[in-house]
Amino acid sequence: MQSSRSTAFRLSRTRLTFAITLALCAPAFAGNDVDDASKRDPAKDVDAVIVVGQRYLPDYNVRQTRGATRTDTPLINVPQSVTVVTDKLVADQAITSMGDAFRYMPGVGTAQGEGNRDTPVLRGNSTTGDFFMDGIRDDVQYFRDVYNIERIEALKGANAMIFGRGGSGGVINRVTRQADGMNHRSGSLQLGSGERRRGTLDYGVGIGDDAGFRINAVYENSDSFRDGFNVKRYGANPTFGIDFGNSTRLQLSYEHFHDQRTADRGVPSFQGKPVDTDPSTFFGNPDLSVTKATVDAFDATLDHAFSDTLSLRNHLRWADYDKMYQNVFPGAVDNTGTQVTLSAYSNATQRRNLFNQTDLVWKLASGSVRHTVLMGAELGRQVTDNFRTTGYFAPGTNVVPVANPMVNVPVDFHQSATDADNHGVAEVAAVYLQDQIEFSSQWQAIIGVRHDDFRVDLRNNRTGQMFRSDDGLLSPRAGLIYKPFEQVSFYASYSKAFQPRAGDQLSSLSASNASLKPESFLNREIGAKWDIQKDLQASLAVYRLDRSNVAVVDPTDVSKMLLVDGQYVRGVEVGIAGRITDAWQLMGGYAYQTGEITATQSATALKGNRLAQLPRQSASLWNRYDINSTFGVGLGIVYRGAIFANVDNQVTLPAFTRFDGALYWTVSPTLQLQLNVENLANKRYFASANSNNNISPGAPRSAWLSVNFRY
Repeated sequence: MQSSRSTAFRLSRTRLTFAITLALCAPAFAGNDVDDASKRDPAKDVDAVIVVGQRYLPDYNVRQTRGATRTDTPLINVPQSVTVVTDKLVADQAITSMGDAFRYMPGVGTAQGEGNRDTPVLRGNSTTGDFFMDGIRDDVQYFRDVYNIERIEALKGANAMIFGRGGSGGVINRVTRQADGMNHRSGSLQLGSGERRRGTLDYGVGIGDDAGFRINAVYENSDSFRDGFNVKRYGANPTFGIDFGNSTRLQLSYEHFHDQRTADRGVPSFQGKPVDTDPSTFFGNPDLSVTKATVDAFDATLDHAFSDTLSLRNHLRWADYDKMYQNVFPGAVDNTGTQVTLSAYSNATQRRNLFNQTDLVWKLASGSVRHTVLMGAELGRQVTDNFRTTGYFAPGTNVVPVANPMVNVPVDFHQSATDADNHGVAEVAAVYLQDQIEFSSQWQAIIGVRHDDFRVDLRNNRTGQMFRSDDGLLSPRAGLIYKPFEQVSFYASYSKAFQPRAGDQLSSLSASNASLKPESFLNREIGAKWDIQKDLQASLAVYRLDRSNVAVVDPTDVSKMLLVDGQYVRGVEVGIAGRITDAWQLMGGYAYQTGEITATQSATALKGNRLAQLPRQSASLWNRYDINSTFGVGLGIVYRGAIFANVDNQVTLPAFTRFDGALYWTVSPTLQLQLNVENLANKRYFASANSNNNISPGAPRSAWLSVNFRY
């Protein structure tokens, strides 16, 4: 196999082995593991490469991505704002959740998600469905872990050409660790504040010359600074990869993951701000507030290179999700500020996803012009059952004092007259065509279009009513890139995305909206990217995102709906990631964003109101400095401006600035100790919200000790 094709396959006939002598602290424990040189057979490893040290490998930045274009493209040639959090940054900050990773992505916020799901806010749009795993939809509402992640990509702006429906403000794509034929023998144990108890394992091995096996696993049983809170989760993700000859590779993966925790919806508000109470105070009943999610997913990816210029990839993903949550949570505080009303409900969702993507990539030249042409198709079927019940209290037992709001009173859960009991089937058949054009060393362009035939059939099991939506979604994308120097690019881009009436959870169809056109999102963006040096990248993006076809009640006939232009968001994003020097690396960014409603949509969503969960300014910066090969330190700062908890603009979460720190000590090449301290100044702040009366306090000063090991 020629060299251009061999780079596409991480397994080769002569297995590449590594003997890594530790030169840095935590990054060395995050992903590249030691091969036991003493056990290698010299006759079999004649061409083995021994790499000593890791100091010159990029840790906080990546050079290219497949997620943005479905082809391996350098980030500097992608006409779009993209932020990547690597597994090295995850390890250095002891990150355990997606929400923690979002804080170092400029322009990406996080909402509370009712205490039962990840909810990023991408350019003013909260989403629970725009999640992807290795490029395929992973859209059920649950809390995801980072134990098996190589990197997390935030691809901002309308992304429908690549990812299909949704993707209005952007998408979150997780790239998982795969079997690569090399030895991986590492793990970590974390102990600390909130009785955190967590362990991870990464084990991989080569099998002969052409195959490899790898498994990542996690177990956690932790409490929190919040009264009555607990999280228990475990997961295992074995992968297997094999080369068939020099041109074909098969990758298999199976994940079983379970997350169970207290559904914590935070504190209510009073007189336009979060109620004044201790950050640990739980409002409601933690014993009756629980959320569980079990995920079983199988992936099979087949890569085949017909030649140096023509390749095929087919990715099949089957996933089964079982999710439920039940919560007793606060509502409004009375006028005196002394009593709060509790409510309760439960919801269960079961979903079976089956997706298949086929990509054909053809590289060709026409004179001096080079093309990378992507032709592809996606077929998908999602079967969803959801069932909701309402919680009923004995008279007077759901009004409790603000001073002592954690209760243990009986609640009877059964269906109300309007609670959902639905069965839905969503089917998609999509085709897409994209051309990445290189006119010269200075000018490039990307042009693409996707057509989705997206159909949803929803049955109301309570009434027998059937609703159907059948949409043909045409999603264009165009970008122009100018590179005055090889290390610098300027770009302009245009993209469009659609959100069908079934919503991102496929359960929003009704008699009044089933026939309406999908919501539309138009993103226009200009920006610049600069490879300052080999392992240091910076980016700038200026954008405007417009949302239209928002359904509102006709004021002249309440039985009808009208479509109006709903909102706009515009902003500036600046990002930087990589190494300043051999010993100093950083990751950070800044965003200025403003957005408002452009047409009255309800009695509370009025024209001119600012969008919820959208800070005008936000910034973050994480630094790691290695004093020598034994000791390192980390320092981070997170700033978020004031935000409104709800689109009615009645409750404000104040701005805050938080400092974090870390110490790293390499005891030996096989053992490293790491201390992370969050909120060094013990700042009191509010991290996120779901509504005016569901506001999450930020954690006080917290510390965790990690023991990272190799064997």
